[in-house]
Amino acid sequence: MNLLLKLGLVILAGLIGGKIARHFKLPDVTGYLIAGLFLGGSFLQLVSEQDIDSLGIISELALAVIAFSIGSEFVVKEMKKLGKAVFIITLAEVIGAVIVVFTVVYYIFQQSFVFSIIIASMSAATAPAATLMVIRQFRARGPLTQTILPVVALDDVFGIIAFGLAVSVAKIVTGGSDQPLALMVTKPFIEIFASLLLGCVFGVILTYACKFAPDNEVLLGLILAVIGITTGIANWLGLSALLACIMVGTMVVNLKHNPNRVFSSLNNFTPPLYLLFFTLAGASLDLRILASVGFLGVGYILARMGGKMAGAWAGAKISASPDVIRKYLGLALLPQGGISIGLTVIVRQMFPEQAEAIATIIMFSVLVYETTGPIFAKIAIQKAGEVGGMDRKPDHTPEAVALK
Repeated sequence: MNLLLKLGLVILAGLIGGKIARHFKLPDVTGYLIAGLFLGGSFLQLVSEQDIDSLGIISELALAVIAFSIGSEFVVKEMKKLGKAVFIITLAEVIGAVIVVFTVVYYIFQQSFVFSIIIASMSAATAPAATLMVIRQFRARGPLTQTILPVVALDDVFGIIAFGLAVSVAKIVTGGSDQPLALMVTKPFIEIFASLLLGCVFGVILTYACKFAPDNEVLLGLILAVIGITTGIANWLGLSALLACIMVGTMVVNLKHNPNRVFSSLNNFTPPLYLLFFTLAGASLDLRILASVGFLGVGYILARMGGKMAGAWAGAKISASPDVIRKYLGLALLPQGGISIGLTVIVRQMFPEQAEAIATIIMFSVLVYETTGPIFAKIAIQKAGEVGGMDRKPDHTPEAVALK
């Protein structure tokens, strides 16, 4: 079966899956993922690993566009109101996930220190794509929603730092590095700074170039060109394309006089792209790993969930955030995907003896969280009463005022 035919089947399956999900009052993204799961190696085997690799450019572009869209949430005026709380909450939920996962894996399951610290650091990052899709589908807006996306974006930064530090500690423990300690510790920070700097440069370029776009078609072309170039350069330099594209969006939303025109021009382009992204993500999941993860995999899943939720609650409590954030934010931070999978590649290079077990558990986690995470995110925004918030007048409730 040729690739173009398979691409058409993926789109059709995603549409059907999304429709069925809506019938059961589930997020569209859950339907996309499950539809992809049936197309992949676990069931019908219509989409192979080679097909997914061949279509990988679609997933890479979709993730870059999602990152660009998340950047639009970092409005300086709004972040001045939320900034301290977002920083505290993110730091707390990242630390919570790392500590709880490390404690469970090291002390309860009695794995090695290196194994435990590496997999604990990989538990920190949250996949932003599914959460963003749920928020958009239900047009959610309010104190919780305004906190979720900045936290998700920032916790990827903290997650990369945590992983970099964990790798440094593991290398020191095993004696497996000739690099100076100072370089090992500062390397994650240098990479993050360089990624953000790259995004700043292309964000300024895009903001200026938008002035010469006479219509939405040209504007969309400019946006995709800059996102593509930024992602390509980041990959070439070994930087984080996700962080770079987030920064591009952040620069545009803060520098451009009318940023809504830029971000709204993507609306007609992104739905089929997101459908393909999540359906292909579902096709890449393999249920056969369920047989090999055992209790350790289940323990990791529960520990990460408990650490994220407890950390988010504690951070919201410390920062005196509204009750809806304290109660429900943790539920929206569970999806795990692209970044964690990407980190397994680094683990294979640096710690080959630990790589297979870590990769299996991470893939099991992705399987569980990518299919259930959107459901938890929907529950969170429903409980917070923010479904349809974009269609309502500005909120002047005490919770909303507390954020101002």
